Amino acid sequence: MKEQLEEIWSAICGELRQRIPADAFARWFAGARLLELGEKSARVGVANTIYQIWIEENFIVPLKESMLAVLGHLPAIQFQVAEGRAKDLPAPPPEEPEDAHNGRHHGVIGLNAGYDFESYVVGSSNELAHAASQAVANAPGKTYNPLFIHGGVGLGKTHLMHAIGNAVVRRGKTHKVCYVTSEQFTNEFIDAVQKGSLPRFRRKYRSLDVLLIDDVQFLGGKDRTQEEFFHTFNSLFDGRKQIVLSSDRPASEMRDLEERLVSRFEWGLSAELMPPDIETRIAILRKKLAMMKVPVGDDVLYFLAQRITNNVRRLEGALLRVAAYASLSGKPPTVEAIEPKLRDLLQEDHRHSVSIEAIQKRVAELFDLRPSDMTSKKRPASIARPRQIAMYLARRLTKSSLQEIGAAFGGRDHGTVLHACSAVADRIAADSSLKQKVDYLERELKGTQAT
Repeated sequence: MKEQLEEIWSAICGELRQRIPADAFARWFAGARLLELGEKSARVGVANTIYQIWIEENFIVPLKESMLAVLGHLPAIQFQVAEGRAKDLPAPPPEEPEDAHNGRHHGVIGLNAGYDFESYVVGSSNELAHAASQAVANAPGKTYNPLFIHGGVGLGKTHLMHAIGNAVVRRGKTHKVCYVTSEQFTNEFIDAVQKGSLPRFRRKYRSLDVLLIDDVQFLGGKDRTQEEFFHTFNSLFDGRKQIVLSSDRPASEMRDLEERLVSRFEWGLSAELMPPDIETRIAILRKKLAMMKVPVGDDVLYFLAQRITNNVRRLEGALLRVAAYASLSGKPPTVEAIEPKLRDLLQEDHRHSVSIEAIQKRVAELFDLRPSDMTSKKRPASIARPRQIAMYLARRLTKSSLQEIGAAFGGRDHGTVLHACSAVADRIAADSSLKQKVDYLERELKGTQAT
């Protein structure tokens, strides 16, 4: 039960980090624990009454929102000061020192130790980003610099960034590593300007060995912050220090971002994260389940993997709800029992589903073909290759099996579909212009379906 509570609390904290500043989370929640969870109440342990009062007055709303997102219901929150049990709750982190060189944990700032390469499930959708991240962690500043990771929400960008930082720290304790969101960087910069402490701010960021900055798309439109980050980037790059950036889109598609920053973001390697295929989704669930030690049948895992396709974070959140149901009810979860409790997650993911017919129509339009060419037996390259691209997109964007995809393309067998997907993947890797075209199709199809 203790392991289950820790897993659920970890997920709640993951949601909470999206809702409050990173420094506030580190100071007020790093030492908290979920001590008890029932259908109607939850008991949270904190180090002392100051923490309880501060959380209740400043962060109770985002805490409730995070619990609701993970559990699917909102229990009454009760706080318990860890009297006589303080050893069970880690002490709060100290204030960040003025000089980052002597920062907390030998210069480590903002890393979540729970994210590492060992817990990251690799599949065809993320293998390039994963391999590049490991290469950077093994030789910071010497391989891909900067490393630019981009992809949709919930696909594992943040996990990879923390994994890089944690691996660097484990390999060399003298490294100064900082993970920060672009929002936090902006807020710190504004605060430094207002307080006249820019020299301190610049020492902190320009003396780093590894800078991991998340969600850089939010730098768009912030001219003074972009100017500051431009000089920070140059200082680190010229000093052969490692820079890792993440975004929800390629650098070239960021709005209101200075061209000189876009150019620098593209200096190194750009690695895209795509929605995982069903095999990878099932592997993610099984790995998570092994850590949680909760009995969940394969039928439930397959149900989750088939219904939640575009967001790994949402997929893991659904599994946590299943685990919470099993713990609270004492019953083994079934598809019939858990489906109503996951309705909001399932509906959200369904909004982004795409039909094979829509894919065929859009591919035919782009390549100036007739929709009937997608299902015909014609084999000239001008038809066969777009048809393979449509099969590839159907495999990525729909819940259909190989057999169902083959049937929708004129009764072709599953081997033909697999060959098409493999051929397109190989051509994309070798032809950047084709990759841009396929990426454009995928974004357009998702956007059309989501609106």
